[in-house]
Amino acid sequence: MNTLMRWIGIAVVIFIAAPLVIVVPMSFSTAASLQFPPPGYSWGYYQQFFSDPSWLRPAWNSIYIATMNTLLTMALVVPATFALVRHKFWGKSFANLMMMMPMAVPHIVMAVGYYSYFGELKLVHSKLGVILAHSCLSVPITFLVLSANLKGFDLTLERAARSLGATPGQVFRHITLPILKPGLAISALFAFIQSFDETVVAIFISGRNAETLPRKMFDSIREEADPVIAVISTLLFAIVFIGLLTPSLIKLVRRMTGSPQPK
Repeated sequence: MNTLMRWIGIAVVIFIAAPLVIVVPMSFSTAASLQFPPPGYSWGYYQQFFSDPSWLRPAWNSIYIATMNTLLTMALVVPATFALVRHKFWGKSFANLMMMMPMAVPHIVMAVGYYSYFGELKLVHSKLGVILAHSCLSVPITFLVLSANLKGFDLTLERAARSLGATPGQVFRHITLPILKPGLAISALFAFIQSFDETVVAIFISGRNAETLPRKMFDSIREEADPVIAVISTLLFAIVFIGLLTPSLIKLVRRMTGSPQPK
């Protein structure tokens, strides 16, 4: 049984990683369009990506919008999560339902609604409009992650701090926040990824003034199948891989240098 599960796990990993075997070589291709196997290899499309404003502008727009979305989402979700998890009030069930609603409604329906509503507010084709729309979409997953951490929080630690004379602000700063820090970091990461990766809503409301990288990739592959798309995919994979590898490398360096491990 263990052998079967091991082979199933290997098969799943191969299935997930298989596209990289195609995408990464194509990013170094000399072909004029997406072609596998590549007829030759060069850095040409990497140079094109880093020197072409039509690609760099959407990339920076996506980073800016995702960052602002993360800050806005966390500012909204953190107090809302504390209220919904720790307090009882009239309409709590409805509030919980509304927090999860963007996850249940198809993005295409949300996009049409945003386009109509934001059009009246003059927010279509603006970065602010995309940030607000992405924040609504990021709320459910951020709320789920943070509420799970908060429900597992030991309230006796806060009670002990208050019994020793700590103010509510000091309790939150020195007790609650350090314990919830991993959950907050994961919530913020999910909010950033949700915004950076979102395509459907961006197609409807971003326009040229706030064009995001996913929208640019969608338009490019629809019109000409530009091989720069493979470059972007490879770079994003490299960033994720480095992010996953960094903690292990830090632990290895500390072990080799004899530095104390963080508790």
